[in-house]
Amino acid sequence: MESAVTEDKATPDGDRTLADIAKKSGPGHGVIVKPVVNAVGILRYLAHKGAPERAADIARHLEINPSTCFNILRTLVSEDVVDFNPLSKTYSAGLGLARLAEQLVTQGQRVQLALPFMRELAIERGITVTLWRRMGNDRIVLVSSESSPTDLHIYMPLGQRLPIVMGASGRLFVGRMNLSEDDLSAEFANIRWARPLSFKEYLAQVHLAQRCGWAVDDGYFSEGVLAIAAPVCDASHNIAYTVSAVMIRSQTGDTEARIRVLGESLKELGKRLESVLF
Repeated sequence: MESAVTEDKATPDGDRTLADIAKKSGPGHGVIVKPVVNAVGILRYLAHKGAPERAADIARHLEINPSTCFNILRTLVSEDVVDFNPLSKTYSAGLGLARLAEQLVTQGQRVQLALPFMRELAIERGITVTLWRRMGNDRIVLVSSESSPTDLHIYMPLGQRLPIVMGASGRLFVGRMNLSEDDLSAEFANIRWARPLSFKEYLAQVHLAQRCGWAVDDGYFSEGVLAIAAPVCDASHNIAYTVSAVMIRSQTGDTEARIRVLGESLKELGKRLESVLF
């Protein structure tokens, strides 16, 4: 089940220097690739500065080796996300960066268009309906949530991230990832479940999800909470999002029949969302 977690609040950008803003990084775990951090820092700095800058000034402000900074800038220019003025020898945020931002805004607008469909099912069934997006090969992120205003619902903060194998959504993604059983077992072993779940049981649930077209996590991720998820596929028929119903276990009436009805409703909703999101 995709449950709520708390998140730290960042200090407003106005309270930090340009160098601090440029150096801001993502989650504090995993492998950090320094050249990527520097490249993102340069892009963030140029976007915030809003004026052309010389390579030496950028390197000094961001405390990057001048030669390294120049090579990164030259690469970013070749990728059309930074512009270079040969007369003034200065760099600025390029048109390619604006286009990337425009694509992200468009994606956000599409998610907004999905909300009425999610809200309709949430109200009809008295549940919380969530939309999860795949982030690379190992994570999913919560991008939208709609709850029935008249029923008890579960609060879930947007931006929350989970391992891709976890929850009802995880059982859907795993069914499409072509992992070997040994690799999947290793991923499974890293997850802390709220109540006992063997790898054999988990694998059976993955296979059931493949047959049904929707998946269930019955209190294994968060005890007492039931989640049902269905896929939302892109034009290449890959699962890009999942739409999930989240509820207190007693809300289902403990009947397999209602779980099955919700699963089919979510599968239908997932198909409707494909026409909105892609």
